[in-house]
Amino acid sequence: MMKRILTGDRTTGRLHLGHYVGSLQNRVKLQNEYDTFIILADIQALTTHFQRPELINESIYDVAIDNLSVGLDPNNITMFLQSKISAIAELTVFYSMLVSVNSLRHNPTIKTEAKQYGYDDLSYGFLGYPVSQTADITFCNADLVPVGDDQLPHIEQSRKIARRFNNLYGRGQVVIKEPQALISNTPRLIGLDGNSKMGKSLGNAIYLADTIEDVNAKVKSAVTDRNRISIKDKGNPDICTVSKYHEAFNHSEYENICEMCKNANIGCVACKNLLAKKINCLIAPFREKRAYYEEHKSEVRDIILAGSEKANIVGKKTVEEIKKAMSIQIE
Repeated sequence: MMKRILTGDRTTGRLHLGHYVGSLQNRVKLQNEYDTFIILADIQALTTHFQRPELINESIYDVAIDNLSVGLDPNNITMFLQSKISAIAELTVFYSMLVSVNSLRHNPTIKTEAKQYGYDDLSYGFLGYPVSQTADITFCNADLVPVGDDQLPHIEQSRKIARRFNNLYGRGQVVIKEPQALISNTPRLIGLDGNSKMGKSLGNAIYLADTIEDVNAKVKSAVTDRNRISIKDKGNPDICTVSKYHEAFNHSEYENICEMCKNANIGCVACKNLLAKKINCLIAPFREKRAYYEEHKSEVRDIILAGSEKANIVGKKTVEEIKKAMSIQIE
């Protein structure tokens, strides 16, 4: 049997090139090697966007279409909506008994994201979302979770919860698999403004749904070497955002472009035009597929509902085994 992976996205808006480089392109490759479960994490989205539920609802289709447009085959994957899976809600409650508040407060990813959102007084949902993530992963007994280095603390938290559950209730048997991280070595794509992260809320992203004109305008605004005033000035690709994008999306010409920049043989405008052309070529087939799915949203809805139904069948079986192990099920 194929090993199972669990991956997905929060439904807080359309996905961008950072998502594509960091996870989506790898997700497309993995779908033929693993039994792939894709979560549309609308409940987790509430941890930071609870005041904007309408955005979360609108984003369900956007995120689903972004996944389908880059090449995920609905016949190869199980795409499901988090809020429709009763097992996730049940397991979140059970697992919350096995985790201390202090361990959650000291989770480095929680600290980083709380600082990013300016949260001084954390909500119960935000503090506990690693517990909910454990439920996401284990309701379907996923073997692997594709993540970047920044998400490793969450995977380790999930492993600890699974290990503790098995020690307490397993009677020498493995009831819940300890998930393994499938590390992505792809460098994080920085924002157009030179920020260390491309983010939906930072206004520095190129979206997979952007038009040719959108891409051209955004690349034109990207930060370059601020010390290069004239085309005759020699540039420094090491501190140029556009250079890093060429490395990611125009790798075959990257070294040559860097040399031309260093020797003032290419100007920033020409360099940006080359980059915009490459990015538009990359996402052109995504636009085509997106156009189809936006015209056939009922088909997207059916994909999500069918995946959710399958996920519920899998989750029900997992919950039954867990309740049996905990001796809280009436025979």
